[in-house]
Amino acid sequence: MHSQHLGKLQLLPAVDISEGRAVRPVGGQLLGTSQSVDPVAAAITWCEAGAEWIHLVDLDLAFGRGTNTSVLEQVIDEVRDRTSNRIKIQVSGGIKDHRSIELALSLRPDRINVTSAALAQPSWLEQVLEEHGELLALGVDVRDGVVVARGTDWRGDALDASIMWLERAGAQRYVVTDVSRDGALSGPGLEPLQHVLALTGKPVIASGGVANLNDIRVLRCMTAQGLEALVLGKALYTGRFTLEQALQVAHGTAEGVSVQEQLAWKPPTEQAESSGE
Repeated sequence: MHSQHLGKLQLLPAVDISEGRAVRPVGGQLLGTSQSVDPVAAAITWCEAGAEWIHLVDLDLAFGRGTNTSVLEQVIDEVRDRTSNRIKIQVSGGIKDHRSIELALSLRPDRINVTSAALAQPSWLEQVLEEHGELLALGVDVRDGVVVARGTDWRGDALDASIMWLERAGAQRYVVTDVSRDGALSGPGLEPLQHVLALTGKPVIASGGVANLNDIRVLRCMTAQGLEALVLGKALYTGRFTLEQALQVAHGTAEGVSVQEQLAWKPPTEQAESSGE
């Protein structure tokens, strides 16, 4: 199903916007103590550092406390103007019904990340998948093996059942987040990623938890299994590494783990099985 060689891992630096400012949520909760910066400045910083994609999030729409559509539009216009449309935009945050997807479509993004809460409206989700297909990436937020929706109390089905339903419904791409690790700098959630990669041949994007460059090296190992990209947020904002450094690792041009060592890497579950544990 998947290639047996390592490719480049795309990086999508995130710009999460609340009340017109770029902030960072922790564990799926929007904290009042979050530091904030100008969202246009944040996006342009990533562009100048070599980003090819920007992950642009309306956190207020995601948390049901208003929208930042005009701010997102300003960021997108500035980015496209300054980069001659070289940078691609993935918009996200609370996109789960007709109104929210119309707002997202009005921004003319290159991709729309639909939230996992859309699974609560299966008929609508099937319709929007049929209408917009490749434009959509289905968010799969996971906590303890169950699909959830950040910022709400909604809980869906088990991860495997949800992915199988989405496959039948025509999903073309997934964004997988271990909610317990998002914004916590505790390492990426490898287990849910492994489950999704095993169930689909569609591109998968990882999100949440990355704390250091070695985490990116580990995730790049999974490109051979179908991992396409990684959304980066708090680790960049808090200076754990620069985007330039992250891109070198993600593209395989940084010193560190050899290609042979990377191809030999197995996820923890497979290591246990091969050792007879």
